[in-house]
Amino acid sequence: MADRHPALARLDALLGRWTVRLKVDGVGASWTEFSWQDDGLFLHQYSDADIPPSAPAAWRENAPFPVTSLIGLDDTSERFTMLYADARGVHRVYQMTLADGVWRMWRHAPGFNQRFHGTFSPAGDTIDARWEMSADGETWRVDFGLTYTRD
Repeated sequence: MADRHPALARLDALLGRWTVRLKVDGVGASWTEFSWQDDGLFLHQYSDADIPPSAPAAWRENAPFPVTSLIGLDDTSERFTMLYADARGVHRVYQMTLADGVWRMWRHAPGFNQRFHGTFSPAGDTIDARWEMSADGETWRVDFGLTYTRD
């Protein structure tokens, strides 16, 4: 196998297990774990949560857990692609970059565009992030904020 592409090393910042707290009242913490797959060619992400009975009914009924994602590199653009699937039967493809302490993901889909913006702390042990959505791809609103804390 050829040497690993140097752009993949940027993903090392995500490795390990993180506690994820949504900035949504009544929703408990979840966790996500990133690990290399296939000798470092792809980054695997697995997320899950114990949904507390006190969580809002809409969250309990629509929570995506467990979630599995696979991240790979396009070596011509040095951008990443994330394949996402969750327990609701949702399957999505996101474009992704991770550089200079900023993690971004986005997808354009008729009626439901999404984008993610996460900023790493200087020590790399927290990520302050938000998901935004747009029906038309032009007018965006924050869907929810979240914080990742490395375990």
